[in-house]
Amino acid sequence: MSDQVHLKEHLLQLEEKLLLPEIRSSREELTNLLASDFFEFGSSGTVWYKNGIEVDGNGVVKMTLSNFEIHQLSTNTVLTTYRIYNEIKMQHTLRSSIWKFSDGKWKMFFHQGTPTQAQ
Repeated sequence: MSDQVHLKEHLLQLEEKLLLPEIRSSREELTNLLASDFFEFGSSGTVWYKNGIEVDGNGVVKMTLSNFEIHQLSTNTVLTTYRIYNEIKMQHTLRSSIWKFSDGKWKMFFHQGTPTQAQ
């Protein structure tokens, strides 16, 4: 398996992990997955920063991820792009994340969700 395929699978696993209620409601897990300077432009239009994320409010989701791709920006920085279907809100969003490799692990530095129509 090529390094690129392995990296794509690894980042897909990390993105899927962030969709799990038990991860989204755990300060420890979020600390392990999000960079200290993480920020997000949410699909709701809200801007989130790591230190302002309320773990209690992020738990209940049921989302399906599809069309996952990676785009290498540098040796230690990757852009991921994909689609999400939120089964609770019945909403489709386009998603993008920037992951940085530092201190032996990949951490999400930036995330954006943009509402879209079904395709």
